[in-house]
Amino acid sequence: MELRPEQLAELASDKALAPVYLVAGPERLRVLEAADGVRAAARHQGISEREVYEADARDFSWDQLAAGFNAPSLFSPRRLVELRLPSGKPGKDGSEILRQFCEQPAADVVLLITADDWSRAHQQGKWFEAVNRLGVVAVAWAIKPHELPEWIERRLRRHGLRAEREAVMLLAERVEGNLLAAAQEIDKLALLADGRTLDLATMQQLVAESARYDVFRLLEASLSGQPDAVLRMLAGLRAEGEQVAGLLPMVIRELLAAAAFSRISADGGNLAAEFKARGVWEARQAPYRRALDRHPDPRRWERLLAEASRVDRMAKGRLDGDPWLALERLLLAVCAAPAVRLLARSSPLA
Repeated sequence: MELRPEQLAELASDKALAPVYLVAGPERLRVLEAADGVRAAARHQGISEREVYEADARDFSWDQLAAGFNAPSLFSPRRLVELRLPSGKPGKDGSEILRQFCEQPAADVVLLITADDWSRAHQQGKWFEAVNRLGVVAVAWAIKPHELPEWIERRLRRHGLRAEREAVMLLAERVEGNLLAAAQEIDKLALLADGRTLDLATMQQLVAESARYDVFRLLEASLSGQPDAVLRMLAGLRAEGEQVAGLLPMVIRELLAAAAFSRISADGGNLAAEFKARGVWEARQAPYRRALDRHPDPRRWERLLAEASRVDRMAKGRLDGDPWLALERLLLAVCAAPAVRLLARSSPLA
């Protein structure tokens, strides 16, 4: 059975839980909130025991998960077993184990599978068909621009807020498709609106002007592979009087982090553990993973860091060139591998 992620986020606590849930998709906020809805319903129904398996952890094995399905519950009659499958691809062994679970589900287990990467191709496997027959599937597709105002209106209503259409459109424009930013703004509005219907003037007053073009969202768009958003936000930052020299420290910090993750991934290390060690919470992991998929070779990140150093010298007047144009090309190169050819030719990886 297929549901919208928002239906799982508001899952009735007294409704019987399905044996298995699959929550997947590129819209990370929707995935997180849907999974939280399943967890909350499980807790309300007395399921206090929770086991978490990270499929990309170095010490994970599918046999370990299969054994976990058959182990007895120690502290409650039922258990919530979570399988975090970032790639959405369990492989041959994993597919078979998931399919077998769906054919003969353990009576004391509720299985919750979450995945970041997802496409129509993921839905062709037998394991997916088995999950869909037995349980609930919720795919968090990216919200399209024309769908964002409706999403904002629904979320405002959930918080007991009312807003005129022009005010909703303003908020949609400000957050540039970033659902996490929209959710944070709506949480803030719930505290500040004081029962008022939000008209355009009130929304302009309450929503931070800086929400539109901040460097954190610029870097997230670049790592996520969103060139149009990068170009819009760069133009906005420039129009607001920002200087390239002020942006570069954050850009270099993100590139250094991505370079470190790339080396660990290339060496077969535990990327999930490294994210945890660096305090990279789940909503921030997906952009890094997408960037690493586009640029798997650690030498590519060294090349991008070298280019960032060039941009920094331009911004400080130590090298001829347009620092805004150079920064734009750097971030577009992070966005898409073919754009690397726009960079200065000083490396075979360029």
